[in-house]
Amino acid sequence: MSAFAQELPSVFAPWRPVQLRRMFGGWGVFHEGLMLALVIHDTLYLKADAQTEPAFERKGLRPFFYERSGRPVAPSYRQAPAEMYEGPAEAIEWASRAWEAVLRSAAKPQARSRRPRDGDGDSEGEGESSR
Repeated sequence: MSAFAQELPSVFAPWRPVQLRRMFGGWGVFHEGLMLALVIHDTLYLKADAQTEPAFERKGLRPFFYERSGRPVAPSYRQAPAEMYEGPAEAIEWASRAWEAVLRSAAKPQARSRRPRDGDGDSEGEGESSR
């Protein structure tokens, strides 16, 4: 783990405790089992959504993206501002924004799979027509 990643729990400490988990060639930053930030190449990206993106855009903070099958994929994380590392008030402000985006994302209904339940797809009474 890089020195940058090792320092992140202390950056988030004024807000709440976080845990780092290795993933995607970088680190996920988790609180209460939910990922609120991502570290790639010693750059911190915070969870963002339609409500928080304007704050990131005003500061010119770029989104995280990667390529899949030659196409860019942007999974709703934005570069953290430098002032997040300057003091507890700033860390709390930006961590809170990210956490609110996480909670809104978690509250959205997830797309349901179209997998048939037991009995679905079978006609009821199959085999009973010969009675």
